[in-house]
Amino acid sequence: MAGVQAVLKRVALDTRPLSITAYRRLLVGQGVSFIGFQLTSVAVSGQVYSITGSSLWVGLLGPVSLVPLVVFGLWGGAVADAMDRRRLLLAGSVVAWLSTVALLLHAWSGIGSVYLILAVIALQSIGFAVTSATRGAIIPRIVPTERVPAANTLNFLVSSIGTVVGPLLAGVVLAKGGYATAYLIDAILFGAGFYAAVRLPTLTPVGEISRPGLRSVVDGLKYVVSKPVVFMSFVVDIIAMAFAMPRALFPEMAAERFGGSAVAFGWLSASIAIGAVVAGVFSGWVGRVRRQGVALTLVIALWGVTVAAAALAQPLWLVVALLAIGGATDLASAVWRQTILQTYAPDEMRGRLQGVFMVVVAGGPRLGDLRAGATADAFGLVPSWAGGGLMCALLVLVTGFGVAAFRRYDALASRTDTR
Repeated sequence: MAGVQAVLKRVALDTRPLSITAYRRLLVGQGVSFIGFQLTSVAVSGQVYSITGSSLWVGLLGPVSLVPLVVFGLWGGAVADAMDRRRLLLAGSVVAWLSTVALLLHAWSGIGSVYLILAVIALQSIGFAVTSATRGAIIPRIVPTERVPAANTLNFLVSSIGTVVGPLLAGVVLAKGGYATAYLIDAILFGAGFYAAVRLPTLTPVGEISRPGLRSVVDGLKYVVSKPVVFMSFVVDIIAMAFAMPRALFPEMAAERFGGSAVAFGWLSASIAIGAVVAGVFSGWVGRVRRQGVALTLVIALWGVTVAAAALAQPLWLVVALLAIGGATDLASAVWRQTILQTYAPDEMRGRLQGVFMVVVAGGPRLGDLRAGATADAFGLVPSWAGGGLMCALLVLVTGFGVAAFRRYDALASRTDTR
């Protein structure tokens, strides 16, 4: 019995950061508002497919939002290193909320314009880019360094819960109330995240302050390129998302394999996050992994293989289960990548690194959406889905093990410029 308790203690979720009031409030607010964000994301994909009947148009949601993500993610990270991060978080949140209101008004109007939807998604990406970069830079300021991995795990767990609840809720809401109802719920849930941002303490810059602008952004990018471990943490994530993310194909799979069921669409959209939630509950071991470069390479390869297998599965439960396994590997990957960035760089560089992180994390799946949608239109659903997963596994093994500094990286060892 004592042995079982010892094992459970080692793998159980580390909740110590919740004792910090500012962090706890930010986490809860983010979790509630993220449910609405995911609800809207699923509703937008479904609405675009309903209007056009094409996975390619669904895939175009990715590149349309990618440019604002890149520009404002990098710019927002630079600004976060030069001004009060609380104020910047509030400003970005307002922009994101206005985009949800615009989607609501469009759905109520009955116009059915895919071009207008794409324009609003671009606006939403601006707010998302600024808030994501800023929030990531805030965490190390309000949480002690030794608890940053645990705080990141809690963040990704809460986000994953939102990614489960949001799509499952979307399946019900879209079936019963339609797109406008989904956007209305999102607009209301947004208030929790805004309240959490309002209650944050003042977070003025510390250390050397760089004027936000092109030079500041370039300095951040130079830092990334000069540190192989940091650089490779971005590369392996781009491979994972650009080649293996199948979400743009969920509407087509729901239509072709599951009779167009909105509930099946909801389960497909939630499946990856379901695995992340389960993995998060038993994530106590994640913060103790030292060889994080090797670990990242292996879990991303496993992600690619499970995604490929899901394309070939026939029952809905098996597709969901396989994607959930992929989601479990993705949570571990996300925690290790984020922790490397937050503990490797000084505070005056964290905003810019979080901007790059957000661009890669959010931009990679959008490139994946375009790849998946375009190849599905050209070669079919299964070749696009399975082929991307297998290509991901192959590329990440070659790349991850091919860079010595990344392969040898030890999270507890002293960091040097040669890494």
